[in-house]
Formats: sequence, structure tokens, C-alpha cells
Amino acid sequence: MPAIHNGFCENGYITEKAINYYRERALGGVGLIITGTCTIDPYPGYWSMKAKARIGEQDKRRGNFNEIELGDDKFIPGHSLLVKAVHEAGAKIGVQIIHFGRNEWSEWLPIAPSAIPSFLTGITPREMNLDDIQEVKGFFASASRRAKEAGYDLVEVSGGYLITQFFSPLGNMRKDEYGGSFENRMRFGLEVIEAVRREVGADFPIMMRFPGSEFMPGGNTSIDAQRFACRLEESGVNAFDVTGGAHETNMPQITMNVPPGAFTYLAQGIKQATNVPVVACNRINDPLLAEEILLNDSADLIGMARPLVADPELPNKVAQGRYSEIRKCVGCNQGCLDNIFAGKKITCTVNARVGREKETEIKPAEKCRKVLVIGAGVSGMEAARVAAARGHNVTLWEMTDELGGQILKAGAAPGRSDLLNIVNYYRATLSASQVNIAFNKEASSDAIRALAPDFVIFSTGAKPIIPPISGINSRHVLEAGKVLREQVELGHRVVIIGAGAVGCEVGMRIALMGTIDSRTIRFLLLHEAETVERIKYLATHGTKEVVIIEMDKSAGRGLGNSTRWFMLNEMKQLGIKIMTSTIAKSVVPDGILVTQSDGQEKLIPCDNVVIAVGSRPDNALYNEIKDEFPSALLGDAGRVRTALDAIREGFDAGYKI
Repeated sequence: MPAIHNGFCENGYITEKAINYYRERALGGVGLIITGTCTIDPYPGYWSMKAKARIGEQDKRRGNFNEIELGDDKFIPGHSLLVKAVHEAGAKIGVQIIHFGRNEWSEWLPIAPSAIPSFLTGITPREMNLDDIQEVKGFFASASRRAKEAGYDLVEVSGGYLITQFFSPLGNMRKDEYGGSFENRMRFGLEVIEAVRREVGADFPIMMRFPGSEFMPGGNTSIDAQRFACRLEESGVNAFDVTGGAHETNMPQITMNVPPGAFTYLAQGIKQATNVPVVACNRINDPLLAEEILLNDSADLIGMARPLVADPELPNKVAQGRYSEIRKCVGCNQGCLDNIFAGKKITCTVNARVGREKETEIKPAEKCRKVLVIGAGVSGMEAARVAAARGHNVTLWEMTDELGGQILKAGAAPGRSDLLNIVNYYRATLSASQVNIAFNKEASSDAIRALAPDFVIFSTGAKPIIPPISGINSRHVLEAGKVLREQVELGHRVVIIGAGAVGCEVGMRIALMGTIDSRTIRFLLLHEAETVERIKYLATHGTKEVVIIEMDKSAGRGLGNSTRWFMLNEMKQLGIKIMTSTIAKSVVPDGILVTQSDGQEKLIPCDNVVIAVGSRPDNALYNEIKDEFPSALLGDAGRVRTALDAIREGFDAGYKI
């Protein structure tokens, strides 16, 4: 389990919440855990206090990330408790020590190799002098000594952030021995490792979290990373944990659209260049893919961070052959990455217990009850799963012939198919827990009374909103869900009403019609049938023209922050035109009439109109019968929301019965 920040610590100290979180992963069978980022400065704001400099009041950034700290001996006892808990649960554990350099998110003025503004924060750091450099190396060494004293099995030095900023020609404009040439830019990272090695001795393992390429124009390439890795090995690194690009790259690295295992080639390159064990990670959420990577000799170990957040029991389930019961990470980032960058604690879309492992341990209910769940969307399925796990007699009614609800539509969008893993998980677990599922079952008050349940959970979902505009019922007007899930005939020009999550997803699906797929791209490249530029054009230009109109000032409402930016960028590459501050007035035979922000009316010619303006709760049955039975209203049936909120509601409902 590589480092993934969780925000569970307070004022730098390890908390019981953090210990419970890591203990559960250790009990789940993972071999080695690396803690989330652990800072090494004596105290937050150390460099600003030393220089008597803070950033301007107007430039302050939110960012109380509650990192673990090892900049002082006072933190050692808490780390020792964490190590003891993980060891008792059967796993090894290391700590990742880090300096963020110019990417520090705080009110304090950061330091960096050069005074280059951070792409992430916009803050211009103070350039480090030679005394600063020596002091930071000492902090890395001292933190490593504390890690060893706390009982950790290894220390992992983060090769990203400050070390990468020194190594990168984009972040290092120095004219002294720490800048300029390739050799000079390596110097800081090599000296950090040498300092750590002197402090911990010859036999204590040092691993480095290492970006296999910057993925930035003018930055270090994967070949440069291999050269650096060889020198780091000579300086004392015992293993490399190879991740994707620099933290400021525009290259998607862990979002859902990244192909599983896409960056394994970076680990493979480091493995071929060095003589120490190498960990492959990033978007490896399937144990069969992990095994393939090992069998191909592309890596020596597999790093799964978010997959172990999603399912702490993943290793044990693999060992027991229970593949279908693994609750796979879907790469949505809503509970983890998006929360962290908002200064919140980590949660998880598919695992409602993250951060509350102790208080939500599933135990048998005092009394077995007859529970009826109406609707097999994600909230309903989770409620049924948890209620059954507690020993209740659970019946699940679904009005269609399949599980999934709204998630089936979301998973049909380009690059979003991982969402369907949620349905696969519930299909397996509900079957194993013997939940009685009735498909094509239309719920009614009479049917509920006939069953006479002790508790009713209404997860009846939501219905698409049809905007009240002239011509909306025309034959060439389609609902977004139908376009996402079914084969429909569309004309050349399509206008989509609504640029929220669904509107963007259906827009990409339509724009990709007629483009070449990955197998064709590979074939054309290998045979040099077309130029690279032409192949890229064929991969992004299909047979449809897509325009999305949105009444708000921006597009992508409902998408997580880490997903929104890549999706909008891909939509631009696909030639999708987004018209914000634009209101649909009426659908006419040859197009759609809209009003723009300046008040002018405009006709957009099109062959089809697709409606994607959102949904409204479907809770009429709940309102009709809620007073007759103990009941709960969940998910979109109560208020249209994200899958994360819906699954958490489902868990809590099933847990409390």
C-alpha cells in the first residue's frame, strides 16, 4: 500500500483514527504499508519564521492537510503505537518522509530551488540558499533516524516535490553546483539519500517514491529518470516505488480515464536500469492485472493505494479466490484526492467505512427483522448488503431486469466504465449474502402491505427532468440516458441541453462516434500507415458535430475537481463546442432556438437534441406509505446526489436497523 494522504492526524500527531485505518488494511492481508506523507521540518512555517516572511493575506491558500510529522522527537511515541498495531495485525510498515518545496499549501512562504511560482498554488517561493539546502538534508536524515527509532521497517524518501524540483530543468534555474547540468540537478537528491544512509546505517532499508517521467514539455523524460535512478541506487536506495509524472503535469495519472496499468512501463524501465526491487503503481486496481505485471517481469512488487482504501480485504480475498467479491476502486477521486485538496479527511465512494473503521464494524443485529429494499441503485444495494450482513432477512425489489440504477448510465460514458465494477461487486456480494432479489417488480402500497416488512428502505432513485420548452416532445429529441446506454441513430449535428456531468459524458460519447479505437491506433503506428499527427486527428475527430448549451456560467457541474479538468480538456480535443450562459427557448424542426447572455436569440441548426438537465427525486410511493411502516428514504429518491453520498447513506441505513 503506497503512501496516500488521509488527513486523520492532528497537529502532526498520530491519532487513534489513523491507527484504526491502517490496522484494518494490515488485517486485510497487505504485505507492506507506507504511511501518508510525513513532513520533516521542525514545525509548520519553519522557513517563513526563519526568514520572517509570510505570503500576502490575499494569497493565503486553504490547506490544513493534517499531515503526520517527524520533525521532532515528540512525535516518535505516536509513530511507535502505529507501528506496533500494524505489526500485530501481520504487516510491515514504512513511513514516507517528504518536503513539498514550492508546492506547500499553507499561509507560509515556501522554499524551492528557484523562485518559480507553483502551478498548484500560484505562490512564488523563496529561493533556497546553500545553508537552507544543508539544513533540509539534515531534516531528511533526522526524520529517518526517528522513523527507525519508532520501529518502522523502512523509510521511504519522497523523490517527488522538492527533490524533483531540483532535478527538473523546469523548476531549477540555479547557477551554482545544484543547478544547470544534469549532474548538478541530481546532486541534491543524491546527497539527501547519502545523508539518510549515514543516519540509519547500512542495514536499514531506504525506498524512494520516484516519478518515472515528468510528463511536462521540456522536463525530464523516462530515460532521464532511469539515469537518475542508477545514481540513486549507488547512493544507497534499496528499492524504488515508481509513480507517474510531476505533480504539476497536465497528464492524467490516476483518474478514471487512465487505462489500468498504463504507467507500468515506467516501473519496467527503472527495473531494467537498476539492480534493486521496483514497485509498479498507479491505476492497478485488479489483482489479475497485478499478477500479469509480475509474470511479465515488469516489476517486483505491486503498489495499490486507493484499491486498499476501497477494499482493505483485497489481499485476503485474492488469496481465497474471491475475486468477484473485491470492491474495486473506480478511480473517481471524489472521496480521496478531491477531499484532500479541499482540506478534508479522506473518504471513499465505494467504502463508506473509511475513517470510521472502529465505530462501523459490522456485528450481528440483536433481532432478525424482515427488511424490504425498494430500488437496486447503489444506495439500495448497499443497504441490502449491510442489513443482510447483520443477519436480517432482506428482500430487494427492482423494477427493471438488472441491478445498478443510475450508475449503469454513468458507466456507459467514455472512460467511465470502471463505475460498472460497483455493480459487479454488489451482484456477487448480494448473491453470497442470500438477499432475495425480485427483478421486474413494480412496487406498490398494496404489495408492501402484503409482504408486511418490519422495515422498508425506499431507494427509488430519480427521473430525468424534461424542461418545459416548446417542441421538447419532438421525435428527434432524446433523453441522455437512452443515448448513453442504447444504440440510437443520430444525425450529423447534435445539440445537448445541459453541461453538467451527464451532459459532458453524453457529449463525449457522441463525439467519439466514428473515431478510431486503440487497436486501430496501435496497428497504424506499428505499420507506419499514417503520421502520428494524422493518427491523433483520426482518434479525436469522428462523424458528429456536438454543441452543448448550458445556462450556468461554467460547465462540468457535478464532476469532481480532479475529474472535471481532464474531461473538459478531452472535450476540447474532441471538438465539442460548449456555449455557457445560454438558455434553450424552443426546439424547432431544423434546430434549437436559444437566448445568449447578451439577450440575443440564435438558431443552432441540428439533427437531434439530447436532454441532460438533471433529475428529480422519485419518492411518491414513500410519501404514500411512510406512516404505515418504519422506513428510510435514500439516495436520489431523497435528494439527487453523488454515488459517494448515496452509498454512505445506504450503509448507514442498513447498519442502524
